[in-house]
Amino acid sequence: MDLFDVYSIWDVELVKAEGCYLYDSNGNKYLDLYGGHAVISIGHSHPKFVKSVRKQLKQLAFFTNSVINRQQQILAQKFGEISGYDNYSLFMCNSGAEANENALKLASFKTQKKKVLAFKDAFHGRTSGVVAVTDVPQYSSPYNYTDNVTFIPLNDVEQTEKELKSGKYCAVIIEGIQGVGGVKIPTDDFLHSLSSLCKLYDTTLILDEIQSGCGRTGKYFYHQYSGIKPDLITVAKGIGNGFPMAGVFISPEFKAVKGSLGTTFGGAHLASTAGIAVIEVMMEENLMENAVTTGDFLMKELSSFSQIKELRGKGLMIAIEMPEPVFEMRRKLLFDYKIFTGASSTNIIRLLPPLCITEYEAQYFIDAFKKVLTNVSLK
Repeated sequence: MDLFDVYSIWDVELVKAEGCYLYDSNGNKYLDLYGGHAVISIGHSHPKFVKSVRKQLKQLAFFTNSVINRQQQILAQKFGEISGYDNYSLFMCNSGAEANENALKLASFKTQKKKVLAFKDAFHGRTSGVVAVTDVPQYSSPYNYTDNVTFIPLNDVEQTEKELKSGKYCAVIIEGIQGVGGVKIPTDDFLHSLSSLCKLYDTTLILDEIQSGCGRTGKYFYHQYSGIKPDLITVAKGIGNGFPMAGVFISPEFKAVKGSLGTTFGGAHLASTAGIAVIEVMMEENLMENAVTTGDFLMKELSSFSQIKELRGKGLMIAIEMPEPVFEMRRKLLFDYKIFTGASSTNIIRLLPPLCITEYEAQYFIDAFKKVLTNVSLK
């Protein structure tokens, strides 16, 4: 049997990782400035993470959610502590898409409405419900099409109110910062208005913090810079540091109904243990503070390059938009300088490094980026 060929793959076979570095089958060492789509938060193979997961694996890896799971209860407490949402409830699942599916379902249960307001260039996942609120047409099949979703421009208060005042929407779903869309950032004023309008028109506000959460921007969630409190918050990626896990933070306004949500693997003993270790390392090593200082350093250094069309970002979530396609630049960074980067569309390099990245490692990227700019022709 062959693999179903749906991924564009670099000719690199990775076999080991540690901290912010990856190692291939030929012994080459790479600096990781992408973290596997913002998944690696505390660094690859962190000793505490490995020790915790190994210990739990020897005791009990999995059993159904129909029994008491003390690890899941501890994880919920830790999430409340690090995020400040200690009065919210937690539902655990397996992926960001699944978290958003459950958030939309909760919103529809609560409001008894079915339309959803989303934003242009949004990405919320690839499963059937959330691909409908993802503004990437090629990800949707005819089966996924629905007329229950409306897309409007980000940061457009007037259009938002025009839609919500119809009274037809169960939810607005918005990313803390648009990731796949190119690190596009909602303004504080817009988030304040959006929160107020959702309350006024009985609409659930869902904040998708799957990529912009877990301390990546310097606060646990990006929306906390604006001071708003959404009804539902979805998390994934960095919360497991490579272990597949996700969750929904649920406002006290929502009443739990037995059987309304469910999952086989979500929040299992091993997954919860991984999540606990991530939170403890983040707090012990002040990784949110490091996201600010190292992110500010990167933004300051990158701002000196006149070739960059636009620089956007917060903390360690950064987009470098160039006037031309960036594929050749990324290829040179990878194979000539051994640096992994990400992309958004054709013209944007996206940086999502582990939160433990140092200024020294950031400087290595800046020096390599400068050399690549010199050697790659930009029209």
